[in-house]
Amino acid sequence: MRTVALAVTDGMLHFELSLAYEVFGSAPASVTVPWYDVTVCGPAAVRVGRFLLEPDAGFERLGDAGTVIVPGWADVDAPPPAGLVDAVRAAHEAGARVVSLCTGAFVLAAAGLLDGRRATTHWAHTAALAARHPRVEVDPDVLYVDNGGVLTSAGKAAAMDLCLHLVRLDHGSSIANAVARRLVVPPHRDGGQAQFVTAPVPDRDDHPLAALLPWIVERLDRPLTVEDLARRAGMSTRHLGRHFRAVTGTTPLQWLLVQRIRRAQELLERTDDGVDAIAAAVGMGTATTLRRHFNRTVGVPPDTYRRTFRARTGPGPDDPEPAAGRG
Repeated sequence: MRTVALAVTDGMLHFELSLAYEVFGSAPASVTVPWYDVTVCGPAAVRVGRFLLEPDAGFERLGDAGTVIVPGWADVDAPPPAGLVDAVRAAHEAGARVVSLCTGAFVLAAAGLLDGRRATTHWAHTAALAARHPRVEVDPDVLYVDNGGVLTSAGKAAAMDLCLHLVRLDHGSSIANAVARRLVVPPHRDGGQAQFVTAPVPDRDDHPLAALLPWIVERLDRPLTVEDLARRAGMSTRHLGRHFRAVTGTTPLQWLLVQRIRRAQELLERTDDGVDAIAAAVGMGTATTLRRHFNRTVGVPPDTYRRTFRARTGPGPDDPEPAAGRG
C-alpha cells in the first residue's frame, strides 16, 4: 500500500490534490520507517484550478500502485473522463486500494466501484451522487467510509481525516499522530462523526469545552461518567450533550470511548504492557471490555494490532531505544 498514485486530470480540485501530496509525499523528520513512494498520474498536462501540472506518468501507471487516490472532481454535473474511469477500475481489479477525496467519489461511482457499497462525499453533493448512482448506499452524515479496498471521504478537512486514517492503517497511531503534528491538524476524527454539526467548529481555545477536553484526556484511566463531565464543566448533562455535538459532532460518551481506544493503540505500539494493564490505563477496567470495544472500533483484537504494528514499524518516533527483550 505504500506505493501511492494520485490520479489527476483537468478539473481536479487543487486543495484535495495538494493535501494528499503533502501527507504521502514526505515523512515527518522524526519518522524513520520507509515512507510512501508517490507518483502523479494523468495526461500530458493537467489544469488543476489555476495551475498547470505536468504528471509524472500516464494513467497506465495506476495499475502498479498499491493505493490509488482520486482527488475532488470539480464539475460533478459532467461525467468524468472515460480514460480516468477505466484506469481507476483497472487499478482496483489489479488489487489496488482505491480512495476518493471529496467529489472524487463520482469517479469511483462511474467506475462501478461503489455499487452495493456504503460511500460518502461532500454533503452538498450527496443527493446528486445518490440520484445518479442508485446502487450506491450514500451516507451524507459521515466524514469518511472505509470499505477495506475502497474508501471515500467528505470534503476538505474530511479528506485530510481520511489521509491520516490511511497512514494510521499502514504505520500505526503513533506515526499518524506525528504526521498530524507536522501539519498542525487534529490527530484523529472518527469516520462516523457527523459532516455537518449544529454550529461551526470554533477555535480550539474559544469554545465551551476548551478546558474540559484536555482535562478528560489527562484522566482516561478513571471511570468518568457524563455526570462527572457535566459537573466539571459547570453545566447540566443536557447542555453538555448539546455542546459536545456542536464542538465534536458526537456524544460525550462516544468521544470518550474514541479517546480511550486511541490511547490503547498508542500503548500497544509503544509499550510491552499486557492487555489487562492497558485496559486499566485507559479506563476500560478489564481486558475483556477493552477487547470488545477495540475489536469493534479498530477491526482487529488488541494482540493482533500490536503484532501488526510492531512488525511494520518497530518503535514509534518518540520512543526511547528498545529495551532488552522487546518484541
